[in-house]
Amino acid sequence: MSNLILAAMILALGLLLTTDTTAAPVKPISLHPDNHKYFLFRDKPTVLITSAEHYGAVLNLDFQQKPYLDEMKRSGMNYTRIFTGAYCESPGDFNIPHNTLAPAEGKLVCPWARSSQSGYTGGGNKFDLTKWDEAYFKRLKSYITEAGKRGIVVEISLFCPFYGDSMWVLSPMKSTNNINGVGEVAREEVYTLKHPDITKIQDEMTRKIVSELRDFDNIFYEICNEPYFGGVTLEWQKHIATVIKEAQSRFATHHLIAQNINNGSERVTNPDPNVSILNFHYANPPSAVEENSSFKGAIGCDETGFQGQADSPYREEGWEFILAGGALYNNLDYSFTTSNPDGTAKVDPPTPGGGGVTFRAGMSALKKFMDSFNSIKMSPDKTIQAPDGITIRALSEPGKQYAIYIRGGNQITLKLDVLKGKYQVKWVDTRTGDTLKIQQITHKGGTMEAVSPEYDGDTAVSIKQE
Repeated sequence: MSNLILAAMILALGLLLTTDTTAAPVKPISLHPDNHKYFLFRDKPTVLITSAEHYGAVLNLDFQQKPYLDEMKRSGMNYTRIFTGAYCESPGDFNIPHNTLAPAEGKLVCPWARSSQSGYTGGGNKFDLTKWDEAYFKRLKSYITEAGKRGIVVEISLFCPFYGDSMWVLSPMKSTNNINGVGEVAREEVYTLKHPDITKIQDEMTRKIVSELRDFDNIFYEICNEPYFGGVTLEWQKHIATVIKEAQSRFATHHLIAQNINNGSERVTNPDPNVSILNFHYANPPSAVEENSSFKGAIGCDETGFQGQADSPYREEGWEFILAGGALYNNLDYSFTTSNPDGTAKVDPPTPGGGGVTFRAGMSALKKFMDSFNSIKMSPDKTIQAPDGITIRALSEPGKQYAIYIRGGNQITLKLDVLKGKYQVKWVDTRTGDTLKIQQITHKGGTMEAVSPEYDGDTAVSIKQE
């Protein structure tokens, strides 16, 4: 052997021994280490704000994912929510025309593979709960990948209660829809730990999804949507949270777990230690944030949208919730349908909520407003007084930065105590994000007054020391 060949072999061996071929694990969205009320995503402090489709983007084969995600990115949204397919709806449920959660006949896809036996209530063959549908997981991972390319975080709600028989008769977990003899139970007992055979199926599905999605940085899990309906027990929720934790313990990447607590508000006195996000629905006023201020995690409003088609209640709810100290907000946007995945469908009655391009501009304005602050240094501020008929929600780092939302009236003189210094005061249109007025104030310390321009029902103001 020549000296040249020997030297080459030694060099190659040295490179092999010294080169670390193990890829660094991804850093998924997490609670911010300096302020657990907010998120850290791709090394940036983050609040999640969106107006999103009704959770059927993966389970409904007729839904085109890329046009939807393109519109989300264009409109400045950074968050969406999906159901897995263990639950779906029938046309007409909740008076939602063109509901993305109600696939057409034969168009439901879910973690479980179809069998060779016909008879699924929603069209096509029954499901085999012992086999996985690899096409489903390919579609799921493609969706999350495309969302990640656009900076969008995906909340994965693993389960959902069956509000009525019209939903339960469509679930693959119901005995009439699978070939395994599993799920011959009342819909109120599906999520109770009373039936080990169905719990085993749920555990296996949870582990499979956690395993398949372990390498994504833009996801977190929710145990169950609205578990305060349909007989879901707290013991079952704790069980599923434990399954998620144990499944993740084998991987380098651990994703956050959320628990949906209630509609409106509820004080959580004994939180599950595996849970990092408390989610509420229709949280207006945002008292859930203050009532759970001692919780060492984020507070979210991950669903609203049943107050008619007008934009104002949802825009105001979003601004109030985030400026009260919330970390995520999601409006149900019914302008996204299978026919209009780009969010251009006209929203008319009997649809229970609203949405559309104009509304999403208001949510984009909220996100940009929050992104303009160092939110990690801020906390809810209740020292700013509001005149009768006006509501104020504020976050502040006293003496340095103030984010304030004003709801009610058409003009206001704000009075707040600040340190001596120079301040920029910027008034914002909450519908568009446009600047209404900028003031430069040199203040001697004590009470400072900031006079707003005229506004239409609500406005926001940014006050920062220069």
